[in-house]
Amino acid sequence: MTDPVSYTREGEIAVLTVDNPPVNALGHAVRKALVAAFDRFAADDDARIAVLTGAGRLFLGGADISEFGKPPQDPWLPEVIDRIEALDKPVVAAIHGAALGGGLEVALGCHYRLAMPGTKLGLPEVGLGILPGAGGTQRTPRLTGTDAALALITGGKPVGPDKALEMGLIDRVGEGDVQEAGQSYARTLLADGAGPRRTAEIAPPAAPDKGWDEIDADLAKRHPGEVAQRHAARAVRAATEMPFDDGMTEERRLFNELVDTPQREGLIHAFFLERKVSNLPELKGVEPRPITAVGIIGGGTMGSGIATACLLAGLSVTLVETSVEAASRAANTIAGNLDGAVKRGKMNPTQRDAVDLTTTTEYEALSEADVVIEAVFESMEVKLQVFDHLDRVMKDGAVLATNTSYLDINEIAGATKRPGDVIGLHFFSPAHVMRLLEVVVADRTAPEVVATAFALGKALKKVAVRAGVCDGFIGNRILSHYRSAADEMMLQGASPYQIDRALEEFGFAMGPSKVADLAGLDIGYMTRDRKGRDSPGIVNPDWADRLVEDGHKGRKTGRGFYVYGDDGPTENPDVAGLIDTARKDAGVTPRDFTDEEIVARYMAAMVNEAARVVGEGIAKRPLAVDAVKLFGYGFPRYRGGPMKYADMTGIATIRDRIRGYAEDNPEFWQVAPLLDDLADKDSKFEDMNT
Repeated sequence: MTDPVSYTREGEIAVLTVDNPPVNALGHAVRKALVAAFDRFAADDDARIAVLTGAGRLFLGGADISEFGKPPQDPWLPEVIDRIEALDKPVVAAIHGAALGGGLEVALGCHYRLAMPGTKLGLPEVGLGILPGAGGTQRTPRLTGTDAALALITGGKPVGPDKALEMGLIDRVGEGDVQEAGQSYARTLLADGAGPRRTAEIAPPAAPDKGWDEIDADLAKRHPGEVAQRHAARAVRAATEMPFDDGMTEERRLFNELVDTPQREGLIHAFFLERKVSNLPELKGVEPRPITAVGIIGGGTMGSGIATACLLAGLSVTLVETSVEAASRAANTIAGNLDGAVKRGKMNPTQRDAVDLTTTTEYEALSEADVVIEAVFESMEVKLQVFDHLDRVMKDGAVLATNTSYLDINEIAGATKRPGDVIGLHFFSPAHVMRLLEVVVADRTAPEVVATAFALGKALKKVAVRAGVCDGFIGNRILSHYRSAADEMMLQGASPYQIDRALEEFGFAMGPSKVADLAGLDIGYMTRDRKGRDSPGIVNPDWADRLVEDGHKGRKTGRGFYVYGDDGPTENPDVAGLIDTARKDAGVTPRDFTDEEIVARYMAAMVNEAARVVGEGIAKRPLAVDAVKLFGYGFPRYRGGPMKYADMTGIATIRDRIRGYAEDNPEFWQVAPLLDDLADKDSKFEDMNT
């Protein structure tokens, strides 16, 4: 095996280069090689200064995540960094591409730091449910001051080299080639007679501008339910109040506490699944069709959002509407979206001026589009008319996609002369913001069309998830089931507001009644009309229907389950009476629910239907369900998704809960075969993800 750290010398300058593709992760072999290389430098009398750099596209990519939760192997990273910092000869970190997490911590242990333009420097560990555990919480505030360190460490977002220089995180922004820039800086330091400059020897920084209690409360508010950010702040506090060695001990104690939390496990699962979910064995070796021009049918909220996403990706867009006035409205909406993207830094003004958007009322304008995405009213009759037009005007080899949320894509495909070219691309609103894209593969969709859909998703920076055809696909099918579980609890005695509060405390961004108000209560009303109101075991939520019939459709009318005013949402006093009437009509005597029971029932319904979705092959792997719920439905990321939640809770535990709930409603609460099978075998959903 090639040594992952090479040692060469350019005159008096030792050059140590880490070469551990693809990201130069600081695994055990690299750590050993770093110690050996720096020992060689220490013993090399002809080397007066060292430059540490990385081969490939970045400096160092941080710790090897696969080692988290396992006993550390010597030398562990804090020991490596201490060894570098303790050297009697100066060391320069020459950084390019990225220095994130452990990679930046190594740089902080070097005596001088140079970063190239475009480099990202950060400590993103809180996103994995941990904190910088190799001195990052102790060295950073000594260099940047406490407030800047808190922002960097608890926020987890990287900064560029100019900001890093302003903060004191680095000493110089380089130019040209990173190796040459590093050696040039080293020669300057030698000429200046510079020696080692140890960050650990800097005096503890001052306390932050705010009090620590206020900082803790602010973090609890901004990151509800999460623990890593507050632990990280406590570690930074140790840097202001303790000698360096004691602060390192406290950092390690807090780090180990986080490693043992379920949140760390859930967040790392989420980190990996984001990368795994689009890696489909069925697409290995399948080439996507080229995509440069996209057509959009419909310029409403969804169509305009999809068009915006495509323009942000640099694609040419032609949008078709039914009238000149509607096309003009769509163009104005898209222009506003793009202007907002410029303000948020998602697009620069030059890119904004170069967008290629055409709005028209003529389908013939789509004749040269590579992909067309239909985003019209959720009606099979309307969609079939659209696809009839597309079948006649689109060029051979063009991909015909529908953005339907529920409808049968096999029926849509069967109405064309090119069913192999038809696929579902289910975006989530607002489509230029929401990251989830369900790629719904019909029975006759060609493999290269599937590959093209995933290529488009990647270009749009979406998390693309393969789904099969059924009512609601992955996300909405499961949603209908756990939404019904919430309705059942309301009928039995829980208020919609208690349910929302319990689930928000669990970690959901919004409870189900707030979600219904946001989507529009009329959407649920139409869906029930389409699907029928007498499905076995399903609670008919008459109270929501009564609200719609009174003109109260949620946020868009200012009144639904909640009343929306200047002071935010408040409980709608009319709702309790509507639910009481439904209980009386059903002969139900209401009972009390604990928050714990609410969460357990809601999650049991979600997991059970998800198990059916996986068991039927609608989702190929459990991680697909987790990705859909994390990136499209507000599931708390730190819990990893419903399948990960089930694994950590215990599948047999959830199975037994469902059996208990079935005593009152055996039609609705039926254990999914896959859930039953896994419980009997003492297996996990994770076992199916390979």
